[in-house]
Amino acid sequence: MLLAIDVGNSNIVFGLMKGETLVGSFRQVTDYDRTAEEIGRELREGLKTLGVEPEEITGTIIASVVPPVMDALCAAAGQVTGRPPLVVDRDVDPGLPYEAEERLGADRAVCCVAASQKYGTPLIILDFGTATTVDAVAPDGSYLGGCILAGIRTSVNALFRNTAMLPQIDLAYPPTVLGRDAVTHIQVGAVVGAVGSAEYLTRKTKEEMGCDGPIRVIATGGLAPLVARHADFIDAVDPDLILDGLQMIYQRYQETGK
Repeated sequence: MLLAIDVGNSNIVFGLMKGETLVGSFRQVTDYDRTAEEIGRELREGLKTLGVEPEEITGTIIASVVPPVMDALCAAAGQVTGRPPLVVDRDVDPGLPYEAEERLGADRAVCCVAASQKYGTPLIILDFGTATTVDAVAPDGSYLGGCILAGIRTSVNALFRNTAMLPQIDLAYPPTVLGRDAVTHIQVGAVVGAVGSAEYLTRKTKEEMGCDGPIRVIATGGLAPLVARHADFIDAVDPDLILDGLQMIYQRYQETGK
């Protein structure tokens, strides 16, 4: 059984993969100050909740966008499973062809690899997490480019922290864009605005990709279902895309050594 770990800015997601199937997952808050012992203790508790013994884990692979937690996390994973983890971009290349002056974030590269194999190319991946990202993959599977904007919850939290009278809200799609109270006003701006910005960015991305045929649009990330319910330009929602990608990369590494 493979332990696939997605380290994001808000949460660390632990997924248990049996072959290509995700059998269960759990998460921890991403905390820079947490020790290897604390992470390991929560990891053991999560495995116990899923009915999995540490001895059943035959490998671990990690994709991270949070370098400060990696020493403690790698140590914890090694202690719990008895095997050193494989880290994307350190031990193994994600396998996404592209030309750029700097590396693409490991999470985005893994998602592009997974989406390409699962849905075919060309495609666009929209990831609605702490940040919202847009990534475009060409018909030949190479990475074309993308963009980053503040995530929906990140934007709402910033608005709440930096204004004196605006309330914190639950993220929900409002019944109208003509809000009559502060909560609805913010929901319109945050959620309806997110749908609108994603639609515009998707349209402009398709134009710049210049492909002759259809371009599939895949949404992932924790807030993808909220947006996709009101976005007919999204073809599929795949919340486990990065975990699937980690399994694919680990399998390739086992077979080829790279």
